[in-house]
Amino acid sequence: MKATMQNSAVSEEVLQFVTFNLNNEQYAVDILNVQEINRITEITKVPNAPAYVEGVINLRGKVIPVINLRKKFCLDEKTKDDMSRIIIMEINGITNGLIVDSVSEVLRVPSSIIEPTPPMSSDMSSKFIKGIAKMEDRLIILIDIDKLIGSAVQLE
Repeated sequence: MKATMQNSAVSEEVLQFVTFNLNNEQYAVDILNVQEINRITEITKVPNAPAYVEGVINLRGKVIPVINLRKKFCLDEKTKDDMSRIIIMEINGITNGLIVDSVSEVLRVPSSIIEPTPPMSSDMSSKFIKGIAKMEDRLIILIDIDKLIGSAVQLE
């Protein structure tokens, strides 16, 4: 996507993402959806919740559902450690937490280096992926947080 400036010079759109690690792969979510990033706190289990819902946390008096992205993406479980984080995000007025292995950085990505999601044999593996950012030294999987959270069960 190209944006045209008033003086008719063309400049490229730059998007900002929060990058995180999950199972030794790098993922990213749009920074505009991220409220805060917290260390793992006590998570209260919720009976009959989907397997990927780790439970709920109390964040300054507000009860927030917490989704384990490893479980959501059908990855092997990993013991939470000092690097594990909960990314607090608000999507369509609903706040959720996402458990990730670690948070890396805030990254500015020119839209020209983002490729569409390649066709995959399994629809399930790509339905939460918005695209792939081709950095010089790595590929970063861009998560479509609206589809991810939209498909999650809201606990209210």
